[in-house]
Amino acid sequence: MNTLSFWEQQSFFRTADIVIIGSGIVGLNAAFALKKMDSSLKVMVIERGPLPFGASTKNAGFACFGSMTEILDDLKTSSKDAVFSLVEKRWHGLQKLRAMLGDESIQYQPFGGYEIFKKNEKEQFEKCLQHLPEFNQILSGITGHQNVYTVVSNKNAEFGFRNTSQLIFNQLEGQLNTGEMMKKLIHLAIEQGIQLINGLDIEFLNENENQVDIVAGNGWRFSARKVLVATNGFARHFFPDIELWPARNQVLITKPIDKLPFKGSFHYDKGFVYFRNVDVACPPSKSRILLGGSRNLDLQAENTAEFGTTDLIQNALLKLLKEVILPDRKVEVESWWSGIMGLGKTKRPLIEMRSPRIGIAVRLGGMGVALGSLAGEEAAGMIFQE
Repeated sequence: MNTLSFWEQQSFFRTADIVIIGSGIVGLNAAFALKKMDSSLKVMVIERGPLPFGASTKNAGFACFGSMTEILDDLKTSSKDAVFSLVEKRWHGLQKLRAMLGDESIQYQPFGGYEIFKKNEKEQFEKCLQHLPEFNQILSGITGHQNVYTVVSNKNAEFGFRNTSQLIFNQLEGQLNTGEMMKKLIHLAIEQGIQLINGLDIEFLNENENQVDIVAGNGWRFSARKVLVATNGFARHFFPDIELWPARNQVLITKPIDKLPFKGSFHYDKGFVYFRNVDVACPPSKSRILLGGSRNLDLQAENTAEFGTTDLIQNALLKLLKEVILPDRKVEVESWWSGIMGLGKTKRPLIEMRSPRIGIAVRLGGMGVALGSLAGEEAAGMIFQE
């Protein structure tokens, strides 16, 4: 067994004040908040992969807070106050993230967001139209902006979509580069003296009166005064009884495309399908399309913590790409990947102490970019005070 040497134990794994498991958006923001509360705290962040493993570097990079059909769907199971309270948190979380990292460093682009309605979805569109004044009034109070949602169906022809009839525009949505976002967060963590350990898989936690003993998969053992689990969709490894399940999203990105006719973040089918332009490292006249989702075609199979892709969802996304988004154009896929979200019966993040010394901050519901900074801050306050 490759046991820790005396030097490794003393320099890297001396008892920490707080160990955070998971170096994604939530974990790193929790670490920042803890250091802000007490700069003398020894905070260690442990990640099982070489990069944040679940969704933080695998998502689409949408800076969004809720399409109309998604909000209407949420209102079927939650109160209006609960739904729009979460929308408000998403909005303020995005503003906090942008202020902390800077728009330039995360390549934020305020292109807006669009929700697509096919020709056979007239009833869905009419329902959105009925609620549009009410939603705009509520969002004006949240964002300070008037007419957040507007109907812009005339843009269908401009964008070149086929078999679509209506578009609803959200003027406040944007897009960003999640790879650059995470690089900036990691850089800030190092600057603040937060210890980052990558490639270490934690097997289990054993809490006693004075500390939490931490056992890694390679047999290494060390301890911390307290532990925060921020592994989102993978949290049931530590807490099998929590109300959370993993959910996989499959994503593709195309090769560069000449004169792509649209820019923006696009939602379809209550947010289950999403796509956007990606301009990074492309010539000025070329962009790529990032397209993902459709897990609702096979929810049972996609409620998994296993990475990978399936023929069913790949074929559905390719059909949408070639028949609706970019018809009559030659388009080639460059690569596929998948990410793992954490979902529950409610979309409210699960932030709580599971015991006197162990807390969790998980279940971001596919909105980690929007909610991660606030969720991390809330979790830090919780575990700091306990």
